[in-house]
Amino acid sequence: MASAFGLDQVQLTPSLFRDRFDLNRAYVSRLKTENLLERFYQEAGLVHNGFEGAYRVTQYGHHDAGDDGHWGWESPTSEIRGHFVGHWLSAAARIIKTTGDADLKRKADFIVAEIGRCQIKNGDGWAGSIPEKYFHWLDQGQSTWAPQYVAHKTMMGLFEMYALTGNTQALEIAEQFADWFYRWTEPFTREQMDELLDVETGGMLELWADLYSATNNAKYLKLIERYTKRRLFDPLLEGRDVLTNMHANTTIPEIHGAARVYEVMGDERYRKIVEAYWKCAVTDRGAFCTGGQTSGEIWTPPFEFSARLGPKTQEHCVVYNMIRLADYLLRWTGDPVYADYIERNLYNGLLAQQNGETGMVAYYLPLEAGATKLWGSETCDFWCCHGTLVQAQSLHNGIIYYGDTDGVVVSQYIPSKLETAINGVQISIEQADASASGGDAANNINPAGAAHRPKAWRVRFHVTCAQPSEFTIKLRLPAWLSGAPSITINGERIDLPSDTPSFYALRRVWSDETFVLELPKQVVAVPVPDAPELRAFVDGPVVLAGLCDEDRLLVGDVDDASTMLTAHHEREWGNWLTGYRAKNQAVGLRFKPLYQITDERYTVYFTVRSR
Repeated sequence: MASAFGLDQVQLTPSLFRDRFDLNRAYVSRLKTENLLERFYQEAGLVHNGFEGAYRVTQYGHHDAGDDGHWGWESPTSEIRGHFVGHWLSAAARIIKTTGDADLKRKADFIVAEIGRCQIKNGDGWAGSIPEKYFHWLDQGQSTWAPQYVAHKTMMGLFEMYALTGNTQALEIAEQFADWFYRWTEPFTREQMDELLDVETGGMLELWADLYSATNNAKYLKLIERYTKRRLFDPLLEGRDVLTNMHANTTIPEIHGAARVYEVMGDERYRKIVEAYWKCAVTDRGAFCTGGQTSGEIWTPPFEFSARLGPKTQEHCVVYNMIRLADYLLRWTGDPVYADYIERNLYNGLLAQQNGETGMVAYYLPLEAGATKLWGSETCDFWCCHGTLVQAQSLHNGIIYYGDTDGVVVSQYIPSKLETAINGVQISIEQADASASGGDAANNINPAGAAHRPKAWRVRFHVTCAQPSEFTIKLRLPAWLSGAPSITINGERIDLPSDTPSFYALRRVWSDETFVLELPKQVVAVPVPDAPELRAFVDGPVVLAGLCDEDRLLVGDVDDASTMLTAHHEREWGNWLTGYRAKNQAVGLRFKPLYQITDERYTVYFTVRSR
């Protein structure tokens, strides 16, 4: 079993991922403290602002009531008001752990303390941003919008402030809040708890496992038992498809809970639940070219996706939470299949659903022809995906490297620097993109010896040790490889096995060495599983989007994308660019990576016909 390194041990270096992290950090930092706390103050009776103004409902429940304050799902009339603050605390904790940002730490600590003040004012341990009566409505069978989800987000954020930044008050508040849930659930029969668990619980089960791990308090074992969702877990263990047409993100956090219970308690049944869920959700279902499996927030039928290409194809929350689930399984098994899944969803989910200019989120990633992304605003939406946005973009450095008994596992090729100790020796591993030929305008030849855009990812690694040390660096060889990978170290080229996906173990005595990993790639035309005439063009792990507002017929060899696409505007000063254009077609068409799309109309799947 592998383990993740601490966020403070891995720093992102200049790259697309660092840019997106910085956008997110700036947004998290500039949200006003008083606005973040307003719903908690409102519930505790500490402020009375009147909340005047009419609310205009637009797409996805957006309420517009002016520029100041937090609106949308955070509006004072929303039944899940305050949910975003838990996400914010989680993101802030990760940013603080990574960067040591003292200003953000003071702000987050103040917010924790004020939630604690609200908890005292409320009495009975209640630290919620919504009324306790919502839970009584829930246990009486009255309709209400996911109160357990809201409470979970608050406690999740508090726990991460404790676990990542050492804020002990945050743990105390979470524990007192947990006591409220212990008392609330105590009188229910098993059947009554099963009914309650059918209304979205968020990641409550994972939270109880986290709190048990931190405190060893037996009350959390009881809460784990109460929140074990038999109506989902049992049929999964029986091998039944209980996901098709089910709301996706309701269940994924519950499976995170099963995963964390397995890690904390070692109960193999919970691991089998997680593995059964993955098999049902991914292995036996297939995926869109982006890596996702959902449309309109629900799971697609297995390998039947063509009828689900619409304006709301891929929800950001699902992408983020499935990446987290893949991370659990990757650490347990070391299987590169999970790392490949993470990579595909990183580029074509998390990056594609964050605006590269504003940092805002697209709730859905449309995959219909002529689609546009609908971006959220800074203060007038606060969808659930707004919350997972700030968490996701603060966690890139947490999924690059892992430690195992042999050394270091490199899961993702993201420019970064790891500093840790192996066998008591301080070591540093830095990786950088080596695909460009450099900034010198006279240097016209790329490192592979060709005059055009490299047909491979080239990653340069620099390894330094305080003293010579023997250990293994495992390098992921992804499934998208189009040829034999290689390593060049000390001038010697080593051809690597072509069986993919896999990890290649590079073991040696390290001191101060540089090596370059080359991963050949090409554009391929990926079909919709049940409609092979519909093809998306994918460059390595990166989905390409055609800049057009309608479905287009492309003609060529469906098994050879180079008969339909060629490089477009490949070079600018010292950089190789990523665009393509259609060739030998009736109408011109340009392509760019889906994650670079902001406000353009685009099409991902094209009707393709052989000549």
